[in-house]
Amino acid sequence: MDKRQFLTVTALGTVTAASPASAARPAPSPALLTITGAIGRGNRGALDPALDQLMAKQGVRFDKGHAFDFAALAALPAVTIRPTLEYDGKPHVLRGPLLAEVLKAAGVQREQAALVMRAIDGYAPAVTLADIRKYRFIIATHLDDRPMPLGGLGPLWAVYDADRFPDMAARPLNARFGNCPWGLYHIEVQ
Repeated sequence: MDKRQFLTVTALGTVTAASPASAARPAPSPALLTITGAIGRGNRGALDPALDQLMAKQGVRFDKGHAFDFAALAALPAVTIRPTLEYDGKPHVLRGPLLAEVLKAAGVQREQAALVMRAIDGYAPAVTLADIRKYRFIIATHLDDRPMPLGGLGPLWAVYDADRFPDMAARPLNARFGNCPWGLYHIEVQ
């Protein structure tokens, strides 16, 4: 698939029908999120340096991965959060599956795992699975009831509702989301 076709599919939110079982099958449409490292069986093979250009250029290496397309993510139970965002200082509605549930669908079983969440711009914060659960991170697919476009904060954003946690709400607004990469495309489970 070329870049233009990928961007068209992503921007238009074109998806195929999916069931929760589809999370175990290879993505029938473009993968938006690939999880690698300490995962279950996976549904895709090793990194292909010729075809996985972005991952290769950012130093990602793996023997197997679990790829999720939009439909596979949408098939998981969605959660809605309403954090005040640092970009405009206003509350917004974000919707998507809990990151812990996405990891479970990828076969992650480690309780003490560390995650490196990689964005398309190379930003890659490391977060513990304990914090992912504590703060109830979601993989946001929608912002204010619209799919998030590539070139904005999407198409995926690992984010939580900082307003609901006193330790985070006490921080200045621009210091609450350092562990929340927008444009998320890869998670390495260590």
